[in-house]
Amino acid sequence: MKFLVIGGTGRIGSKVVERLRVAGHEIVVAAPSTGVDVLTGEGLDAAMDGVDVVVDLANSPSFEDAAVLSFFVTAGHNILSAATRAGVRHHVALSVVGTDKLAASGYFRGKIAQERLIRDSGLPYTIIHSTQFFEFLPGIIQSAGDGKTLRLPAADVQPIAAEDVAEAVARIAQQAPANGVLEIAGPQRSAMADLARRYLQLTGDSRQVVADADALYFGAPLQIDTLVPAGHAWLGQVGFEAWLQQSGLLQRQPA
Repeated sequence: MKFLVIGGTGRIGSKVVERLRVAGHEIVVAAPSTGVDVLTGEGLDAAMDGVDVVVDLANSPSFEDAAVLSFFVTAGHNILSAATRAGVRHHVALSVVGTDKLAASGYFRGKIAQERLIRDSGLPYTIIHSTQFFEFLPGIIQSAGDGKTLRLPAADVQPIAAEDVAEAVARIAQQAPANGVLEIAGPQRSAMADLARRYLQLTGDSRQVVADADALYFGAPLQIDTLVPAGHAWLGQVGFEAWLQQSGLLQRQPA
């Protein structure tokens, strides 16, 4: 089959491209560096020529509310329109577990709009809801502030390694469209604050973490289960300790 991987030079996209190539498929990599601009539509029709499956991994370069919404609406419209013209047989998009519960966050309002466009497009599709990547854990901790005590939401998480995300995306992209949402997650569920404490301890950071029911997650309040799968989910193999050992972060000194 012929696959178009949008965002195919990124953290997840490059790994998806590698896996699909190993599986023997023809791959077109779409990114600004390859002459494809999802915001203007430049290069999309040419990139879609003869494509069976589109894998959309594009992400907004800005987390500012209006910019995020504009990105996902504009890019989604351009990608789906080009895919429809090309007769694409399966549209796969990566999104986030709990997106439908996080409308208070500007970023997730953008993802909600993107998912709505996909569902309404008439194209056969699969939306993959992933839990947070382990690679985002330092950013989540940083979002709690720069004081000696960090307040994080009293919610559970089930982070997944980027390698496992790529494995799931590549596998799902080679299957028949689900015409719905599939969830993927890491192998271990824990409280966000507990995971943050373990991370800080193992990386030599002396800051303290407090679980606070009123703390926001990138502007949105959380229930205990907002960020974990609601039902059956495909589970990755890489746990927290294994990811941390591979990450190189253990050698990092505290700020």
